Amino acid sequence: MTSAKPISLVTGGGGDIGRAIALRLAHMSGGVAIVDLDEAAANATARAVEKSGVAVMAIRADVSCSEDCARYVTLVEEQLGPIGVFANNAGIEGVVAPLHEYPDNVFDQLYAVNVRGAFLGLKHVLGRMRARGTGSIINTASTSAIRGRAGLAGYVASKHAVLGLTRTAAVEVAGTGIRVNAVLPGPIESRMIRELDHQAHRTSTSAGRAGSAGYGQPQNIADVVAFLASAEASHVNGAAWVVDGGMTVP
Repeated sequence: MTSAKPISLVTGGGGDIGRAIALRLAHMSGGVAIVDLDEAAANATARAVEKSGVAVMAIRADVSCSEDCARYVTLVEEQLGPIGVFANNAGIEGVVAPLHEYPDNVFDQLYAVNVRGAFLGLKHVLGRMRARGTGSIINTASTSAIRGRAGLAGYVASKHAVLGLTRTAAVEVAGTGIRVNAVLPGPIESRMIRELDHQAHRTSTSAGRAGSAGYGQPQNIADVVAFLASAEASHVNGAAWVVDGGMTVP
């Protein structure tokens, strides 16, 4: 199935932010594909997107597995059409712990999902987009990509890496008709921030601190992703869009 409107792909589409992104992109897409390791969550998002009247599919995949990433890209392009918008959004939070006590296995898992997953998504989607000379990719980083946070060594390091991947990809695709940008959410009302808040409270750190602006909503992130995916952002490439209500203003 092909469409004059772009086909959108959202990884981590079963989570709060991923679901909001998928629902927002449905209004500007010819079809939306939802990828998540949690099959039930992916299907729930797909059912919500269906109400927008666009073609939709849900795919269970491990974003840290290259074979899974190649498979979800192939499935989307075979069943919906060429991917024009890629919200490279999948990510996990890890635990809150001092760096000298941070569990090795959690650090490794964060890099597997947040960094390797973002890298593999870029690798497999960019290959298809380059052949067509068009497309927009939006990586979900975090304000943790531009600051340090006590107790979040693994998460902060992984999100710095996502921003580095974004900038590298943007330089490589400059002038090709493809754009790669990053959205950097601050604390957003979601399962992830609730879990970090719980851990931070238990360990007496400030990892979940929202600042004077309070928590944002998943829709705040989805709106920025939609802008970066649109023609209105045709000259935006390699940018890091902070969405935090001013929390990280110097």
